[in-house]
Amino acid sequence: MSVKFSVNGKPAEFDGAEDAPLLWVVREHLGLTGSKFGCGIGACGACTMHIDGAPARTCIMPVMMAQGRQITTIEGLSRNTDHPVQKAWIALDVPQCGYCQSGMIMAAAHLLSRHPEPTDADIDREMTNLCRCATYVRIRAAIHLAAKLARAAHSASEDARERTFPSEASGQRGHSKLRAPETNAKAK
Repeated sequence: MSVKFSVNGKPAEFDGAEDAPLLWVVREHLGLTGSKFGCGIGACGACTMHIDGAPARTCIMPVMMAQGRQITTIEGLSRNTDHPVQKAWIALDVPQCGYCQSGMIMAAAHLLSRHPEPTDADIDREMTNLCRCATYVRIRAAIHLAAKLARAAHSASEDARERTFPSEASGQRGHSKLRAPETNAKAK
């Protein structure tokens, strides 16, 4: 049976063993090698991808479960490494060996989509990926920086929108400064 799904916004198809792990299909058949194989039991998170927007450990996910779904890999998170999490990771030089980092970044991106201003408790609860180099302090700092970068980008976007479409940004509809011509009943 052929399994059809989308990877990073592009259609994909796999005609092979339905129980093949999605990680191997993405890496070996589609050539997207950013997601890594770590433990093979779904514990470490190096293989984390987003499935319909939620993080999933793809080393234990059979490809048949991807049928009709949207898969996002680290390569699809942003075109130019401009996602706030990626910017923060680079700015704070988070990786040591780097092997787990694609999975960490995918998990952190999802965390920020759910908690735009995460507390340390949010990070501890949501970030279950493992890092053998123990860069957890830098990971936490990068998540906080990414949240700050995302807020700044959102604020800049809102400011630009206000300058471009002042009436829409303020909640008004249409062209608020245009008025219908007044009629003068006495002029007739």
